[in-house]
Amino acid sequence: MEPFFDQPLGQIARQMVGAAAVFNDCGLDFYCKGSRTLREAAGDAGLDADAIDRRLQGLRPMDQSDERDWAAAPSKDLIAHILKRFHGVHREQFPELIRLARRVEQVHGEHPECPAGLADHLCAMEQMLESHMQKEEMVLFPMLERGAGAMAGGPIHVMRMEHDEHAQTLQHLAGLTHGMTPPPAACATWSALYAGLRVMREDLIQHIHLENNILFQNTQNR
Repeated sequence: MEPFFDQPLGQIARQMVGAAAVFNDCGLDFYCKGSRTLREAAGDAGLDADAIDRRLQGLRPMDQSDERDWAAAPSKDLIAHILKRFHGVHREQFPELIRLARRVEQVHGEHPECPAGLADHLCAMEQMLESHMQKEEMVLFPMLERGAGAMAGGPIHVMRMEHDEHAQTLQHLAGLTHGMTPPPAACATWSALYAGLRVMREDLIQHIHLENNILFQNTQNR
């Protein structure tokens, strides 16, 4: 298999099963900054591109996987998947995460690692994401399903910009929570909160990846 050094991160994530997990583990943003090559991204992060390439070499191409190759799927199928797997799930995740965050802040406010302001930050994230998803559901996705992708450049540009804003909220979330790592001997509520935050983060990253690097990219390439 050819080295991945000069391929964009988003393209690698489209093509290889497990590439997203490798990039997440290395802290490389492939969902909003997927146009950077592996060499560029690793250099910017001070990481060993050769070591990352070796991990990628051990992965399977999408066309050899049992997983659905969304890059080759019709847009309507990918949109249906995004609506069910991500839009619906996000709407279930945030109310419970906010409840848990408020409980942790109330009970453990004196703890030096208490994530002060986390509940308010999650409320702001929820509002931003809800507004974003409604724009997709009411404007962009119907355009793409009607085959009006040639007219969707403006809405796609707006969605990409909002994805960048979501990525910034995830960075702030990591700062508030020490990378979503609970302190030693954390109570069950605190542990459950951070476990839920990690799941939400991975879901949101995958959601943005599917839109930026597959749905929008496919639309703009046609």
